Amino acid sequence: MIRKALTIAGSDTCGGAGIQADIKSFSANGVYGMSVITAITVQNTQGVFGIQDVNPDIIEKQIEAIFDDIEVDAIKIGMVSKIESINAIASALKKIDKLPPVILDPVMVSKSGFKLLSEDAKETLIKELFPLAEVITPNIPEAEEILGYQITNFEEMYKAAKDLKELGPKYVLVKGGHLEGDAIDSLFDGERLISFKEERINTKNTHGTGCTLSSAIAANIAKGMNMVEAVDEAKKYITVAIEHSIELGKGVGPTNHFYELYKKAGFDVE
Repeated sequence: MIRKALTIAGSDTCGGAGIQADIKSFSANGVYGMSVITAITVQNTQGVFGIQDVNPDIIEKQIEAIFDDIEVDAIKIGMVSKIESINAIASALKKIDKLPPVILDPVMVSKSGFKLLSEDAKETLIKELFPLAEVITPNIPEAEEILGYQITNFEEMYKAAKDLKELGPKYVLVKGGHLEGDAIDSLFDGERLISFKEERINTKNTHGTGCTLSSAIAANIAKGMNMVEAVDEAKKYITVAIEHSIELGKGVGPTNHFYELYKKAGFDVE
């Protein structure tokens, strides 16, 4: 029986991030992908130029429609830009008798600097959704925004993981891609820190890496992996996707979600 994962996130016009990246990542990692759209963004490889939020009642009804009919093995939550959207998601998820593992990527700012989460919604995100999360997956700037202090080295990244754990999630994965050197991510379970290290890929085309990684983790959890296995396999997947990223548009191109599939098909996209 095929495993199924649900993404609750915003839509990306150019398909490199958001629900489009999530569903690609689900598919590439062997699970059936479904989506609840929280917002429609106006964006391309050069930046984000506008957001239209979906009515919170419609967000809640989308979630209810899925769970009324289909068994969900994992949930990924991405961009939720305002308090009302967060409350709608929390309300719907709290009604589910047996909530599947929630992988929460606290998307706050786009690579071009566009605010994807309103300032007043940050505390609501922490209060309502962090305690529901099996794991949260902030990058360094997102961790800094949540905690209110700078993270400039691996020791501070480890401290941040421990401090974030106090906010309610079962696991915390702090992504170290914004630091110098190898790309090292740190997973904290409340007792131990586990590092996942891959060679840094020298490319500008990293649009949607956070969405893709968190969705790969969700896919792996849906397939029955434990958290360490899920993160390890997702880290390997995103590294290959970045290594073979796609030159698209005039700005920051997307990762190559289907590189292995394209290679098997003899289709060269590089």
